[in-house]
Amino acid sequence: MKTTSLLPTCKSKRTTHRKADYPENGGSDSNNREFTRIHANSPKTSAHQLGEQTHGVSDGRFAFIRVHSWFNGRCQYDQEPSAGFTLIELLVVIAIIAILAGLLLPTLAKAKTKAQGIQCLSNHRQLLLAWRMYAEDSSDQIPYATSYATPYAWVIGLMNFSPNNRSNWDVEEDIKKSLLWKYTGSADIWRCPADTSTVKPASGPYKGRTMPRVRSMSMNFWAGGWDGKDWGWSGGGWRLYLRLGDMVDPGPARTFIFLDMREDSVNQANFLVDMTGYPDQPTKTQFIEDYPASYHNRAGGFSFADGHSETKRWLDPRTMPPIKKGDYNVAIMGRLTPNNKDIIWMQERATRKIK
Repeated sequence: MKTTSLLPTCKSKRTTHRKADYPENGGSDSNNREFTRIHANSPKTSAHQLGEQTHGVSDGRFAFIRVHSWFNGRCQYDQEPSAGFTLIELLVVIAIIAILAGLLLPTLAKAKTKAQGIQCLSNHRQLLLAWRMYAEDSSDQIPYATSYATPYAWVIGLMNFSPNNRSNWDVEEDIKKSLLWKYTGSADIWRCPADTSTVKPASGPYKGRTMPRVRSMSMNFWAGGWDGKDWGWSGGGWRLYLRLGDMVDPGPARTFIFLDMREDSVNQANFLVDMTGYPDQPTKTQFIEDYPASYHNRAGGFSFADGHSETKRWLDPRTMPPIKKGDYNVAIMGRLTPNNKDIIWMQERATRKIK
């Protein structure tokens, strides 16, 4: 008897028999499996049926191929079961997936932070444009950085975590009353998208719900001051810019107007860069109360009087102490940080000594 390679296409006439009916092909099958008879010399048996991919046995008159079942008119072959995964192989695959996830997740997190940084810069540009338009519509006068006694601050309201302070969560309280509101029309640009701070109002339509705080942006104190005064900060004698034309030193491209503040430091609408130690006594640099944000891979957003915005990557870890969630971080206030390059960078872009 000769062995022939067969690949039936289910076009030839078939009848199902048990292998025990054909002893010349090996005798009975203890598993009692079913076999299909295909006439090897039939004109309907194509070359495709006698292909090389499935093996059967032929005696010149009949070919025998083991058939498992019929489904929708097509042959389903009873193949030998393939070996499955072992436990060790599965554990290796799981370990590889875990390693890949560990490599990819930090990259994805950085990509998300980068996207938030881009959106933050866009917010800065829009808010700076509103500030500029207000000044041009107000005979070159710029709004105060903070005010209690006049209506001429860029925005009023104290940010904290009190559930009774509507300034924290209600844009109707302060933001929509701002001098800049008519130039912006959007409450989203008043906060950095990476600022995740929240508060639960104690009253009103949002009582008990977790609400995002409405502002993380603050204004350079030296651009407008507190009701147009410097109140002797940093020993006095520093330029206080009240009009666009006042910004001649260090100039519009080197004078920042807005920046992001960290959630446990933002309070009033201004950011005071303490000028103590500038320019030739760097051992005296210090943070009085206000700290910049570092939400964007150790960087914070700034916008400048000439209209451009940028992110500043902080170099000194003392600029980025751990955030205290849900409250002011009193422990970091009034801290002397000698030779802090980040403070010097902000001093160079805040104001100058009056000559």
